[in-house]
Amino acid sequence: MHSSQDTTAPEAPAELDPGFVFDFRAYDEPDAENQRWTTWWDVEPLCRGPEPRPDWVITDRAAVDTELGILKTGKEADVFLVERAVDGGPSVVMAAKRYRSADHRNFHRNAAYTDGRRGRDSREARAAARGTAFGRAVAAGQWADAEWSSLKQCWQLGLPVPYPVQIDGTEILMEWVSTDGETAPRLAQTRPAPDLLRDYFEQLRDVLATMAQHGIVHGDLSAYNILAAGERLLVIDLPQVVDLVGNPRGMEFLLRDCANVCAWFRSKGLSPEVADEQALFADLLSTAF
Repeated sequence: MHSSQDTTAPEAPAELDPGFVFDFRAYDEPDAENQRWTTWWDVEPLCRGPEPRPDWVITDRAAVDTELGILKTGKEADVFLVERAVDGGPSVVMAAKRYRSADHRNFHRNAAYTDGRRGRDSREARAAARGTAFGRAVAAGQWADAEWSSLKQCWQLGLPVPYPVQIDGTEILMEWVSTDGETAPRLAQTRPAPDLLRDYFEQLRDVLATMAQHGIVHGDLSAYNILAAGERLLVIDLPQVVDLVGNPRGMEFLLRDCANVCAWFRSKGLSPEVADEQALFADLLSTAF
């Protein structure tokens, strides 16, 4: 018997599925005290901003967050500037709103805004109402969640609010509203010319009308939580947004928003016939019902 050797040429390997091919690059750990790896992938999908997302949102796993400093201090939260960047790649500066720890003493004063909200755990609700250490921690998380939900809802309604990037615990990352590389001023800091003043008023009228049509009220609107980005206004500070009907004081809060806005515009020279809170309130109700 004679043995024979198979001389058939081996088959060429099949082409790799592109889905299993990826570029890999190793990065050094962030070594600065003010740096961390991006937290984008640390949060659940529902804790990320609504789609379609703006092009500037960075989702690269290699991104590093660098804290640039504090932007604003508030009663319940502080706002910082955070740069999210990829080494040799894209970068963006965002605003990071961080609700304060359980030691903060002012959360209990906001009970009127939470009337009519659903889904609160009964134990947590009782603790928040009593103002215990646990209750204050719960309140911080609830206000962060409330602002996150309001930002997403308003963005999806097409309202002029900062884009909500993500929420992680009591920290909300959102669009940094700027003009010429500087933080956009609050409306209260501006002195618009008569034509722009009237245009600003009409912009806010449209914002209030859209919110009322969808059954929500800002609840704390004034020239101090509106940003003037050139000729465009953006509304900020939304944790206290209330249900126009579900909250027992919804109508009262809407009228107060109208009064605050109209008073500022009258003080800057807009005609009282135009900046009339009672007329504005009536117009908003007519669009809401």
